[in-house]
Amino acid sequence: MKNISILGATGSIGTQTLDIIREHPAKFKLVAISIGKNLELARKMITEFQPELVSVQEYDDYITLKAEFTTTKFTFGEEGLIETATYPSADILVNAVLGSVGLNPTLQAIESGKTIAIANKETLVTAGHLVMGAAKKNGVALLPVDSEHSAIFQCLQGEQDKNIEKLILTASGGSFRDRTRKELEGVTVREALNHPNWSMGAKITIDSATMMNKGLEVIEAHWLYNIPYEKIDVLLHKESIIHSMVEFHDSSIIAQLGTPDMRVPIQYALSYPDRLPLTSAQRLNLAQIGKLHFQEMDTNRFRCMQFAYDAGKQGGTLPTVLNAANEVAVAAFLNEKIAFLQIEDMIEMALSKHDVIQNPDLSIIQEVDKETRQYVQTLL
Repeated sequence: MKNISILGATGSIGTQTLDIIREHPAKFKLVAISIGKNLELARKMITEFQPELVSVQEYDDYITLKAEFTTTKFTFGEEGLIETATYPSADILVNAVLGSVGLNPTLQAIESGKTIAIANKETLVTAGHLVMGAAKKNGVALLPVDSEHSAIFQCLQGEQDKNIEKLILTASGGSFRDRTRKELEGVTVREALNHPNWSMGAKITIDSATMMNKGLEVIEAHWLYNIPYEKIDVLLHKESIIHSMVEFHDSSIIAQLGTPDMRVPIQYALSYPDRLPLTSAQRLNLAQIGKLHFQEMDTNRFRCMQFAYDAGKQGGTLPTVLNAANEVAVAAFLNEKIAFLQIEDMIEMALSKHDVIQNPDLSIIQEVDKETRQYVQTLL
């Protein structure tokens, strides 16, 4: 039995993690969760799973739920996130919260010796050097939940790092993969949220459409696998059947395949090094699919991909700027304050005005994050 705590339990990854716990009640127990503002869903989770600790975002919601569930311990705010992340009886922390708010709780969880199942891109993008350094110092495993990084992780089982030639991340291309840049002018939020393959949250779906999602994954892969950016490629693959590949220096390529279902990588992170059956998953039938398609990544078409490579290679505080600017710009697009293509413009302006600080500590990262968000807000 593994005890699980979840940051971001009411989001897409969080709810699918609960599917896994529900399917394997003898293997996993939910002991602590953090939620945002979805109290209706939170009530259902508390009733069904009876976690020992629940953290909410707002004080008023803390008071409301505390009065309703008198045997459950409640907390709130940033301290609540940290308390959830470091909950004593938890073995694994699933970091599924959106945004850079997940960084400090993850670092605290690593210090307390938790295994980290990481689905929060921003944690590694903004502070990969701090996170990986802390994990190494404390002997803590970081198990990837993203389908692409889980695929690479699975391909590397039993292999030696010295034999890796390159990592190949696959990208669906998102909602507008068949459109030219000219055809992106005037696209709506509703169109952007219509992902052809995956069921994801709104922010990640927009990131998929701009290709920023894949750019952030490139930076994550650099930190997770200690691989230089020159050895990380991205390949457009619209079916999302091959989730990623590893090429070795003897020319062999190992790939991980499966139907698009985030529960598979989530479950592998929770059950590792074992595998468990997932009876509700759709089986892959390659004969039925017939063909798989691949294209080279065009960084002129998908400018955010180039931004991510450039920021990752320069390092320091620049990936923090990349992430913070993107979060504010995407939120503005979702709220219909800017056009789709303006997301790229705002990120580019934030990156170009920033003076990079190398080897930043947590306080510098947090300050740069704050300053970047304030700057992009002025552009609105």
